[in-house]
Amino acid sequence: MAKVAGEGNGGALAQGLNRATVAPPTRPGGSGRNAVLVATGIALSRGIGLVRERVFSHYFGLSDAGDAFKAAFKIPNLLQNLFGEGVLSASFIPVYSAELAGGDQEEADRVAGAVLALLSLAVAIIVLAGVLLTPWLIAAIAPGFTGVKRALAIRLVRILFPGAGLLVLSAWCLGILNSHRRFFLSYTAPVGWNLAMIATLVWLGQSIGEYPLAEALAWGSVAGSALQLGVQLPTVMRLLGQLRLSLGRGDARVRTVVTNFLPAFLGRGVVQVSAYVDTLLASFLPAGAVTALANAQTLYTLPVSLFGMSVSAAELPEMSSALGSEAEVAAELRLRLATGLERIAFLVVPSAVAFLALGDIVTSVVYQSGRFSRADSVYVWGILGAAGIGLLATTMARLYSSSFYALRDTKTPLRFAVARVLVGTALGAVLAFLAPGWLGIPPRWGAAGIALASATAGWVEFALLRRALGRRIGRAGLGASLALRLWAAAAVGAALAWGAKLGLGVSRPLLLGAVSLPLFGGGYLAAAAALRVAQATSILERALRARGRDQRPD
Repeated sequence: MAKVAGEGNGGALAQGLNRATVAPPTRPGGSGRNAVLVATGIALSRGIGLVRERVFSHYFGLSDAGDAFKAAFKIPNLLQNLFGEGVLSASFIPVYSAELAGGDQEEADRVAGAVLALLSLAVAIIVLAGVLLTPWLIAAIAPGFTGVKRALAIRLVRILFPGAGLLVLSAWCLGILNSHRRFFLSYTAPVGWNLAMIATLVWLGQSIGEYPLAEALAWGSVAGSALQLGVQLPTVMRLLGQLRLSLGRGDARVRTVVTNFLPAFLGRGVVQVSAYVDTLLASFLPAGAVTALANAQTLYTLPVSLFGMSVSAAELPEMSSALGSEAEVAAELRLRLATGLERIAFLVVPSAVAFLALGDIVTSVVYQSGRFSRADSVYVWGILGAAGIGLLATTMARLYSSSFYALRDTKTPLRFAVARVLVGTALGAVLAFLAPGWLGIPPRWGAAGIALASATAGWVEFALLRRALGRRIGRAGLGASLALRLWAAAAVGAALAWGAKLGLGVSRPLLLGAVSLPLFGGGYLAAAAALRVAQATSILERALRARGRDQRPD
């Protein structure tokens, strides 16, 4: 296979693509249809997740018990994030998909069984260590917690750790399902986890205090983790010809998975360090800052998952099966990258503008209930707006990383993730503790400074990824003209929504949301179509054709 320039002056474009001469199976609908399936699944699970967050806010507000649960949940969640979907997608799916593409079901089953065995062994050891080392973990993640708040956080972590282990195994199921293009089930499975937590809150929320309720919710999370794994296993076992559990010693393909796993694991770990640094800094801010930051992050990650993850997850198996010479593979990757970035930007740009201009409405609709007040909504809006500045960069960076993973390169994204953490940590410390004093604002607004630092670091990572991938496959990215038209269309939608906000007031947040948010979306779509954005034009044309069919006489 011919060589093309990698980073610097060397490196093979398709290093490790030892299946490049084998034709992939036919995939009806292509990655666009698969992205829709992923997005639909994520939308369902995240929608239920927002309901869970609203119920959580109703019973906990911005309280010490809420802070303890949010901080405690991050620690075992680290296990899921390190060993879960992102890392397995980078290391396992390209190898497993290649075996399926070559028609070697037996070898694919052998790789799947070895990965499951290795993953289960590693997770069991880490869960046991995590339960034993919980007091030290709390000291690392939330050193500002003291007394009963710290004691509660320790109890919660020890309950939650086994559930996180089950979610890691669920991510293995997701890898199998995605490789077989069964995207919908894998991304709707978390609905069960969310429903278990909602049921716990509704059942016990009125009858016990906040601290016992937090413990009960942790047990509900463990039950939901088991449910999430259980709904996927029957289909996974049917897809596997025969599950062969082994440690994969001597198997070159398993060795490839492990080799690619380590940089992806470290890269994911670095990203998680960034999130934990944010929580650590927020733990020194006034009460409620940790929960408010977590609330903003929940809303912020929704478009990242819904739009960035859906496109990236659908494209990774397709990119991993690119065929031909290195020039042909590079051309295919450029085309998929450009198309994917356009789909992402069309949906993420209005999300970012909505967070900046209408974040109080979004926050009120999701959280404002019970102990969560209007003032709390405004506070979370400030954090969400700051985070929204980096939303487009973070979302597009996922697709750039998937392009590197398809090339069996997990080291380059790792280096840039380290740069992101260094920038975010240094800037976050300044904006969290020094900037409020300089600006003469209350210290609690340091949480918005933390979010702004993370947004800035996201743009740094994105720029590095784009530049490095351009050196590998040639320049590919989002056109400046399209980006400007999308931002302009989103501004039109925001202006319309603000008109509704001024007319209706903010005393009835659900009514305001029901009017202003659809107005924002409709205004954006119409303006984008007027500015000749292809995605908007296509949506309107399909809607008009469907309306014409409905009105046609029988």
